[in-house]
Amino acid sequence: MRDVAHRAGVSLKTVSNVLNGYQYIRPETKERVNAAIAELGYHMNVSARNLSRGRTGAIALVLPALRGAYFAELADAVMHEASKLGLTVFMEQTNNERDRELRVLDGSYRSRFDGVLYSPLALRQEDVALFDVDLPLVLLGERVFDAGVDHVTMSNVDGARAATDHVLDLGARTVVPLGVKDDPSPSSGTLRLQGFREALAARGLDVDPRALISTPDYFHRTGAETMARILDSGVEPDAVVAFTDTLALGALAVLLDRGYRVPEDVLLIGFDNIEESTYSRPQISTIDPGREQIATHAVALLAERIRYNIDGVPREDQPAPRRVVVDFELVQRQSTAR
Repeated sequence: MRDVAHRAGVSLKTVSNVLNGYQYIRPETKERVNAAIAELGYHMNVSARNLSRGRTGAIALVLPALRGAYFAELADAVMHEASKLGLTVFMEQTNNERDRELRVLDGSYRSRFDGVLYSPLALRQEDVALFDVDLPLVLLGERVFDAGVDHVTMSNVDGARAATDHVLDLGARTVVPLGVKDDPSPSSGTLRLQGFREALAARGLDVDPRALISTPDYFHRTGAETMARILDSGVEPDAVVAFTDTLALGALAVLLDRGYRVPEDVLLIGFDNIEESTYSRPQISTIDPGREQIATHAVALLAERIRYNIDGVPREDQPAPRRVVVDFELVQRQSTAR
C-alpha cells in the first residue's frame, strides 16, 4: 500500500479510503490511486483488513451430511446468499455425531468464524442450555426449539398434511408413509408423520400398522428397502407419501420392479423438491419446503447478529431471538397425475 501511495502522490490514508469505497474523494485523486494500483498489480489483503475490524469475513455452515441431496442444495443456496454480503462459507459435516455437534458450541469456532449456521441432529431439546454461546448463531432444522437464538425452519407438519391430502383427493385410501422414525423427539420425520396422520384422521382413515417401518436415514437405498418391506408385509398401497424425495426415488425403483404402475396403480409424492426429482420417470410430485427462502432468511439473520457483535451491542440490547417458519408449495408432477 505504501508503494501505491508513493506512485499516486497521496497519503496511505487516501489509498485506504479508495480501497474501502469512501465516497468523499475527488475523482482525479481516485483515478490516480486506481491507476497506481493497476500499474503495481496491488491486491488488498482482505483477511488482514477483516481482522483489523474484528472479523474474519467467514461463516460456518454445519450440516449433518452432504451426501443427502437436500443438504447439498441448501449449502449451495447459502453460499449464493452469503456471497452477496461478501461472506465466505466454510462447511462442516457432523455425520449426526453428538461429539462433533457439541464442538460447535464449545467456543472453538469463535476465533475462526464470525458466526455459524447450525443444523444439529444428534442434540436434543434437553441440550437447549448449551446454545447459550458468545457467538452469532442461527439454528436450522427441527431438532431443537426455543434455544434462545434465531431459528429458521420449514412447515413440516403442514407440508406433509398437504401431500397426504393431495393423494387422498385423487382417490387414494390405502396410503403408506415412508420415513417413519422410532425416536419420538422432534425431527423432520416425526413432524411429517404428524401431518400425515392428521390428514388421514380428518377423513376417518388410519395407516396400516404393518406399513409403519422405521427408517435409519433418508437415502435412496433406504427408500427402496423400506418400500420392499412394506410390500412384502402384505400391504397393497394405492399411494405412498415419502418424507423426502430421495426416499421416494428409492421407492419408485422398487414399485416399478414389482410391476406397479406409477401413478396408475400407486400414487407417489415426496418432500424437498430436489433437482433429481424432476429427472426421474415418472417425475416425482413433491413438497417444495422453500429452500432458497430458508437460505435467504438464515444468512440475513446471521449477518445482522454479526454486525451487532462487531459494533459491540450487548445481547440484551439486541432484538429478541426470532423464529422464521418458511412456507411451502405443493408441486404436482407425473407421479400423481391422473
